[in-house]
Amino acid sequence: MGCGTKEPKITQLCLAAIQRLMSHEVVSEAAAGNIINMLWQLMENSLEELKLLQTVLVLLTTNTVVHDEALSKAIVLCFRLHFTKDNITNNTAAATVRQVVTVVFERVVAEDERYKDTIDQPVAVQGNSNRRSVSTLKPCAKDAYMLFQDLCQLVNADAPYWLVGMTEMTRTFGLELLESVLNDFPQVFLQHQEFSFLLKERVCPLVIKLFSPNIKFRQGSSTSSSPAPVEKPYFPICMRLLRVVSVLIKQFYSLLVTECEIFLSLLVKFLDADKPQWLRAVAVESIHRLCVQPQLLRSFCQSYDMKQHSTKVFRDIVNALGSFIQSLFLVPSTGNTSATPNQTGSNASGNTGSAQTNPGVLGMGGGATVLPAFEYRGTWIPILNVTVQGSAKATYLEMLDKVEPPTIPEGYAMSVAFHCLLDLVRGITTMIEGELGEAETVSQTATETTSLPAQSSEQQDSQSVSDQSEKELVSRAVWEEMVNACWCGLLAALSLLLDASTDEAATENILKAELTMAALCGRLGLVTSRDAFITAICKAYSIQGQNVQMISPSSESHQQVVAVGQPLALQPQGTVMLTSKNIQCMRTLLNLAHCHGAVLGTSWQLVLATLQHLVWILGLKPGVGGALKPGRAVEGPSTVLTTAVMTDLPVISNILSRLFESSQYLDDVSLHHLINALCSLSLEAMDMAYGNNKEPSLFAVAKLLETGLVNMHRIEILWRPLTGHLLEVCQHPNSRMREWGAEALTSLIKAGLTFSHDPPLSQNQRLQLLLLNPLKELSNISHPDIRIKQLECVLQILQSQGDSLGPGWPLVLGVMGAIRSDQGESLIRTAFQCLQLVVTDFLPTMPCTCLQIVVEVAGSFGLHNQELNISLTSIGLLWNISDYFFQRGEIIEKELNKEEAVLQKQAEEKGVMLNRPFHPAPPFDCLWLCLYAKLGELCVDPRPAVRKSAGQTLFSTIGAHGTLLQHSTWHTVIWKVLFHLLDRVRESSTTADKEKIESGGGNILIHHSRDTAEKQWAETWVLTLAGVARIFNTRRYLLQPLGDFSQAWDVLLDHIQSAALSKNNEVSLAALKSFQEILQIVSPVRDSEKPDTPPAINVSVPVVVGTTTATSLGRSFMRTDSIGERLGRYNGSEPPVITDEIEDLNLWWAAWNSWYRIGSESTRPPITCDKLTFIPSQPFLTALIQIFPALYQHIKTGFSMDDLQKLGVILHGAVSVPISSDASPFILPSYTEAVLTSLQEAVLTALDVLQKAICVGSESMQIMYPAIFDQLLAFVEFSCKPPQYGQLETKHIANAKYNQAEWVALNYVPFAERSLEVVVDLYQKTACHKAVVTEKVLQNIIKTLRIPLSLKYSCPSESTWKLAVSSLLKVLSIGLPVARQHASSGKFDSMWPELANTFEDFLFTKSTPPDNLSIQEFQKNESIDVEVVQLISTEILPYANFIPKEFVGQIMTMLNKGSIHSQSSSFTEAEIDIRMREEFSKVCFETLLQFSFSNKVTTPQEGYISRMALSVLLKRSQDVLHRYIEDERLSGKCPLPRQQVTEIIFVLKAVSTLIDSLKKTQPENVDANTWAQVIALYPTLVECITCSSSEVCSALKEALVPFKDFMHPPASKVQNGES
Repeated sequence: MGCGTKEPKITQLCLAAIQRLMSHEVVSEAAAGNIINMLWQLMENSLEELKLLQTVLVLLTTNTVVHDEALSKAIVLCFRLHFTKDNITNNTAAATVRQVVTVVFERVVAEDERYKDTIDQPVAVQGNSNRRSVSTLKPCAKDAYMLFQDLCQLVNADAPYWLVGMTEMTRTFGLELLESVLNDFPQVFLQHQEFSFLLKERVCPLVIKLFSPNIKFRQGSSTSSSPAPVEKPYFPICMRLLRVVSVLIKQFYSLLVTECEIFLSLLVKFLDADKPQWLRAVAVESIHRLCVQPQLLRSFCQSYDMKQHSTKVFRDIVNALGSFIQSLFLVPSTGNTSATPNQTGSNASGNTGSAQTNPGVLGMGGGATVLPAFEYRGTWIPILNVTVQGSAKATYLEMLDKVEPPTIPEGYAMSVAFHCLLDLVRGITTMIEGELGEAETVSQTATETTSLPAQSSEQQDSQSVSDQSEKELVSRAVWEEMVNACWCGLLAALSLLLDASTDEAATENILKAELTMAALCGRLGLVTSRDAFITAICKAYSIQGQNVQMISPSSESHQQVVAVGQPLALQPQGTVMLTSKNIQCMRTLLNLAHCHGAVLGTSWQLVLATLQHLVWILGLKPGVGGALKPGRAVEGPSTVLTTAVMTDLPVISNILSRLFESSQYLDDVSLHHLINALCSLSLEAMDMAYGNNKEPSLFAVAKLLETGLVNMHRIEILWRPLTGHLLEVCQHPNSRMREWGAEALTSLIKAGLTFSHDPPLSQNQRLQLLLLNPLKELSNISHPDIRIKQLECVLQILQSQGDSLGPGWPLVLGVMGAIRSDQGESLIRTAFQCLQLVVTDFLPTMPCTCLQIVVEVAGSFGLHNQELNISLTSIGLLWNISDYFFQRGEIIEKELNKEEAVLQKQAEEKGVMLNRPFHPAPPFDCLWLCLYAKLGELCVDPRPAVRKSAGQTLFSTIGAHGTLLQHSTWHTVIWKVLFHLLDRVRESSTTADKEKIESGGGNILIHHSRDTAEKQWAETWVLTLAGVARIFNTRRYLLQPLGDFSQAWDVLLDHIQSAALSKNNEVSLAALKSFQEILQIVSPVRDSEKPDTPPAINVSVPVVVGTTTATSLGRSFMRTDSIGERLGRYNGSEPPVITDEIEDLNLWWAAWNSWYRIGSESTRPPITCDKLTFIPSQPFLTALIQIFPALYQHIKTGFSMDDLQKLGVILHGAVSVPISSDASPFILPSYTEAVLTSLQEAVLTALDVLQKAICVGSESMQIMYPAIFDQLLAFVEFSCKPPQYGQLETKHIANAKYNQAEWVALNYVPFAERSLEVVVDLYQKTACHKAVVTEKVLQNIIKTLRIPLSLKYSCPSESTWKLAVSSLLKVLSIGLPVARQHASSGKFDSMWPELANTFEDFLFTKSTPPDNLSIQEFQKNESIDVEVVQLISTEILPYANFIPKEFVGQIMTMLNKGSIHSQSSSFTEAEIDIRMREEFSKVCFETLLQFSFSNKVTTPQEGYISRMALSVLLKRSQDVLHRYIEDERLSGKCPLPRQQVTEIIFVLKAVSTLIDSLKKTQPENVDANTWAQVIALYPTLVECITCSSSEVCSALKEALVPFKDFMHPPASKVQNGES
C-alpha cells in the first residue's frame, strides 16, 4: 500500500521494509504475487527503478515462492527496466536480468538435487513440435524451460510465449543471455530431454539463421556489381553468435553432433581471406577455444573424420588454420598498417617497406631490440603476446560493448593462429601420450598377471586382457586418425612459420611443436608423418641453403649469422651461413634424438645427416672416445665462428655426446636403426672423401665409436655391423678417414676387453674371440698407419689385459706375426715391442699351445730385413723362450700332453691323421723342434750378423737344453735340423757373390776379411760346422745308440770334407778344427760319466746343462739324473749299450778316408796357374797334418803300406805349398833365423808318431821303415832343391820385398836340416834292420847327402853342408860296419861308388868359397875336410880287403889329389900361405903315404894302389917344378905370383916328406920304379936354384939335403949292396 502511494519517500521506506521481510523469508506465495504486481505498477510509473530491481532480486533469490506467472512477470519487469532511457537503470537492469535468469536455472539444479534419488526414467520426448509439452517437468524446471524458450523467440524476433508484456528486446542482449545459460547450466540441458529438444529445435536453427549474412559476405566486392544489396555482417551479433557456438560445441557436442558439424564448417569458412579482418580475428579466437580442448578435438575426429561419408572436420580445421596463416603472408593486411606498434624506438615510417628493412638493420647493428615478428617474402608481421600458453583468452570475443568492428592490430590474427597451432599440438600430444602411457602400463600389468602361476581367475584374466587390447585397438585407431588428419596441415603451417620466424622464442615454440609431433608419430609408428616432421626440422636447419653466398646485412634475413663455413658436399660451392635459428633447430634435433631416439627408427638417417652437417660447419673434431670437441677446421679460410657460437660449442658438443650416451637406453631394434643410420652416413662420407685428400667428415665414425662404448653391456648384438663397417673405413684411401676408423675400432676393442661383462670374459670365450677378431682382420689392410694403430692397440691390450687373454692369444700373436718385411721400420718396431712384452711378461699366463706361435712370430721377426737390431734382439728372445721352456719344462709338457690327447681323440673321431709339424715326436719335443727349426732358418738369413747370432743361439740352446728331449727326438734334431741347416749353408756359401761390398750401409767400414758376401757366408759356414761338430762330440753318448749313427757320421764327415776343400781359407781351416774336435773323443761314452753301475743303482752326477743353472719360480730344477740313468730312460730298462769296437773302427776309417781325400785334394798342385789359383794356407795345412797323429791312434792296427804311401804324398804336397806374399811376414822367419814353420813341425811330428808306432809295432809294420826314410830324405833334398808347386812361379824371400811376388817359397833349409837330424837318429836306431838293409837305405842317405856336399859353398845355407858332413860322418860310423858285415851278400855293392863320388865331390868342390870368408872360417872349414880324411883313414882304408878294389883306388887317387894342393886363384898375396889347405894336404899326404908303405900290407893289390898313388904324386911334382922354372925364366926381374910361389914351396916340402917316408919304409916294400922317379926329380930341383925367392930357396935346401943318401958310387957299389 505504501508503495502504491507513489510517493518517493514512502515508496523507498516501503520497499526497504518489504526487502527486509523477504530476507526473513516471511513472504507467502500470494504475498509475493502482490509484491510483484505492486512493483510492476511502480515500474510503469518509472518510480524508484533501482530500488525495484533490488527488490525483485531479493524476492527471487531468497526463496522459491515466486514462480510461473509471477516469476515471468518479475522477469519482464526487469527486462522493461533494461530498456529505459536512464543509463544507470539500464545497466543495473541488465545485471539484474542476468542474475534472475541465473536464479531460475539454479532452482532447477537445486530441484534436481532434491529429487535425485527418486528420479524416474523420463519419458522419451515425442518428436512433435508442440512447444508446450512440458507437462512432465517439475515446477522450477518448467519455469526455466519457458524462460529459455522465450529467450530464443525473442532473439529470433518472434513473440514470447511466457514472458508476456515484453516491449522490446535486442539480439545482442538475448544472445548474451543464451550464452550465459548454456555456459553455466549445461547439466540442465543434458539431463532433461525437454531442454535438449529446445537446443536442437530452437537454438541451433536460430544460430545458423543469424550467421547467414556473414557467410554470404565477400569483402571487396562493390555493391554495384551485385544486383541485390547484401546484408553486411554485424560485429556485435557475429561475435556473440560465435561465443554461443563455442559454448554449444564445448558443452553439447554429444547432443548436437550434426549441428556442430555445420558450426565448425562455418567457423572454417570465416577464416577465408575474403572475410573482413575482424571476422577472421574472432573466428580464429573461437577456433583457439576449441584447440585447447584436446578431448573435444578427439571427439570431432571420432564423429566426423572417422565416419565414412562425413566431412573431415578436424582435418579441415587444421588445414584452415594453415591456409589462414599462409593468406596472411600473401595478402597485405588491410588493417591500418601505421598501427604497427613501434616499440623499437626508431622512427620507422608507416609504410610496410621500411618496416621490412628496419628491424633487420637494427638486428645487424645490435644495440636496439627487435620486435618479435614473422617475416616472409617481404611481409612483416609482428608477433603479439596474445595469450598464455594452453588457455584461449580471447580479445575480440570479449568486446561485448563494441558496436563497430574494432581495428585489429597487425599481427593479431597471426599470433592467435600461431597459438592455436601450438595449443593444438600440445593438447593432442599430451592427451595421446598420456593415454598411451596408461595403456602401456595396463597392458604391462595385464601381461604380468597372466604370467603368474595359473590360478582359478586365469580365464577371467585373459578375458580382461583381450577386452583391454580391443579397447586399446580402438583408441589407437583414433589416435592414428587424429594424427593422420592433422599432420599435413600442421606441418605446412609450422614450416612456413618456422621459415618466417625471426624471434627466438617463437622459433623455439615452433620447433618444439614439430618435435613433439615427430615423437608422437614415432610412438604411434606413423613413419611417413614422423619422417616429414623430422625432415622439416632438418630442412629448417639448412634454411640458408647449401649454396647461399655471403649474405649482406641489408638482405632479408633478420637472423644473426653466427657461423660461416664450407658446406659438406663433394664440390663445395660458396659458403654456408649458420644463423642462430639454425642452431636452434639443431638443438631441437638433438633434443628429439636424445629424448625420442627409441621411436626414430629409419629417421635416424635424416637426423644424423643434419647433425653431421652442423658439426662439420662448426668444425667440431672427434676426440678421445668419439666425443666431438671444438677444433678448427683445417680447411677453408671461409670458416668464421662468432663468439656467440663459440661459447655454445662446448654445450653442443656435450649434448651430442649425451645423445649418443643415451643410446644405451634404446631397445635393441632402435639401437640397430641408429647403427645402420650411422653406417650409411659414414658410407656417404667415405664416398665423398674418395679421390681427394680433403678433410673428410668423421662424425659418423666418431659416433659409431661413442655408441659402441656406451652399449658395451650388450655389445654382442651390435659388434658385427659396427666393426664390419669400421674395418671398411680403415681401408679408405683418405688417411684422416682411415686413421679415425682405426682409432674407433681399436678403442672399441680395448673398451670391450676392459669392460666388466656379465658373465666375465674369462668365462665367455666366444665373446672374447668376437671382440678380438676385428683386430686380426686389420692385418689384411696394407696401410701402415692402420697397422701402427693396430699394433699400438695390441700393446695396450697386453699392458692392461695380458694376463687374461686366454684363448685370445693366437689372435693377438697372429697380429704381431702378420707384419711383413716391406711394411716399414716403425711398424716392425712397434710389433716387436709387443712381442718383447709377451716374451718377458706373459709366457706363463698363456696357454701352452700358443707357445709354438710365439716361437714362430719371434722367428719371423728375425727374418725381417728392415732393422738389424730387431732381428738380433728377436734371436735373443728365442733364447729367452728356450730358457723358459727349460725352466717350466714339466708343466708345459703336462699341459701339452693333455691337449694332445684331446686333439688325438678328435682326429680319431673324424678319422683323420693328427697333423702337426714333427708329428711322431711328443708335443713338448715338437715345441723344441719348432724352436730349433726357426733358429735354423735364421742361420741362413742374408745378413751375416743375424746368421752369426742365430747360429750361436741355436747351438747354445741345443747344447744347454738338449737333454730335455726324448731320445728318439734326437734323430729329428740331427737329420731335420742340423744336417738340413748344414746343407743350406753349404749351398749358400758355395754360390755366394764374390763382389766386393763397399761399405756396410751408412759409413760403416767393413773389414777386408768380410768385404764380400762370400766371405760373410764363410763365417756362417764356420760357425755352423763347428756347432754341429760340438754337438756330435758332447752328445755322442746320446747319438751313438741311435740306429743310424754311422750314416750321420758319414754325412758329417762329408760336410767337413766339402768345407775343408772349399776355396776359402777361413772355412777350410775351421772345417779341420771341427774335424779335430770330433776326433778328440776317446770312447763313445765320456770317461768321466761312464756308468759303471746299471742305472737301477742311481749314482747321481749333477750335470749343469750349458752354463745355465735353471731355476724357475723359486724352485730349483737341476738336472741331477746321471748320464747312466738318462741313457737308461732313453733305451727302456736295459743298461746303455756301449757300441762295439768294430763299429767304432769303421767310424775311424771313415774319418781317415775323409782325411785322405781332404789332404790329397788340397795339396795337389793346380794344373794351370793364373792370378786366381787357390792355394791352401799354412794354418790349414798345419791343422790338416796335425789331425793325423790323433787319427792314427785309432787306425794304427790296420794301417798299411798303401796308407803310408798316401800319407807320404800328402805330407810332401803340404810341405811344397808356397805362401802368399801377404801372409809371409807372419809365417816366415826372417831369413837369418833358422826356424821351422808350424806346418813343417807338424809333418815331422806325424812321421815321428809313425816311427814310434812302428818301433813298438809288429814285425809286419817294420817294413815301413824304408818308406819313412825315403820321405825324410826327400825333405832333406829341399835344402838345395826347393820343391816345385805345379807350374807356380815362386820367388825366394830375399827378393820378395814389397810383395812383388804373388807367392813366396819357404826357406826349407831349417826343415831339411831337421829332417836330416831325424834321419840320422832313426838310422842310428835301425841301421841293422833287415828292411833297412834290404832297401839300401844307407845308399839313399849317401846319395841324398851328396847333393849338399857337392854344392858346398853353393848351398843356399852354409849350415847345410856342414850338417850334411857331420851327418855323413855319423851315418857312416854306424853304416860302414853293417856294410862290411853284408859285404858278401852284395846288398851294399852299389853303395861304394856312390860314397866315393860323394867324398870326391865334397873334398874337391867346384864351388868357390865366398869372397868375404874370414881366415878363421876358412880354417874351420879346413878342419872339417881334415875330419873326413881322418874318417877315411880310420874307417875305410884299414878294412880295404872287405871293400871293392875300385873303391879303394878311387880313395887313393883322391888322397893323392889332396896331397898336392892346387891353389885357389882368388887369394890375396898376404893370405896365400894360409889359404893353401896346407893342413889338409899334409893329412892327405900322410894318410896316403901311411897306407902306401904300411908294413901291414896283406895283399899285393894294396901295394899296387900305393905305388900307383906315388907315381901320380911324383909325376905331379915334376910338372909343377917344370912350370915354375919356365915362369921364373920368363918373368925376369918381376917376382912371380904369390900363389905360384906357395905352390912350389909345398911341392918342395912334399918331396922332402916323401923321401923321408921312403927311407923309413922297408926296402922290399918300395918299387924300384919309385926310386927311379924320385931320383929323376933331382935335375929339376937343381934347376930351381936360380930362383930369386928366399922362401923357395930354403924349401929347396930342405928338399935337396936328403938326396945325399943317393950319392953312391956307380954300379959296383950297387952290386955290393947297401949297408
